[in-house]
Amino acid sequence: MAKMKAILVAVDGSGTSDRAVRHACDLLDAGLAAELHLLNVQPNLGGAIATFVSKDQIDAHHREEGQKGLATASEIAKKAGVAAKVHIGVGRQGEIVSDYVDKLGAGLVVLGTRGHTGLAGVLLGSVAQDVIAHVKVPVTLVK
Repeated sequence: MAKMKAILVAVDGSGTSDRAVRHACDLLDAGLAAELHLLNVQPNLGGAIATFVSKDQIDAHHREEGQKGLATASEIAKKAGVAAKVHIGVGRQGEIVSDYVDKLGAGLVVLGTRGHTGLAGVLLGSVAQDVIAHVKVPVTLVK
């Protein structure tokens, strides 16, 4: 397998997200990619909220929550000796991940999944399904 420029890991601070970061670090350690990028996607708080809260306050909220979502992932990468670049996006997960894949030239997306299937998966929706539907590169799901 040829060495790719970058791996993008979508993180949310969960245990499965942390396992995805460890897996991506292992891939970098094996020489499969040159860069690791960690991305936390925050939901858009526009609409009615923007009527009552300033854009600066909304931006600060996204930054604060995004940094919380990135904290453990950054620490895992650091302990693994991997210099990860961190990003915070705002919007629909699949679309934002796809935008970052294109912008960064990532050859692989890694993300954790809780593995909901059946009715639970349908009712809860799936970030993994949304990402897979939008990106044009391989996606590795880590349980």
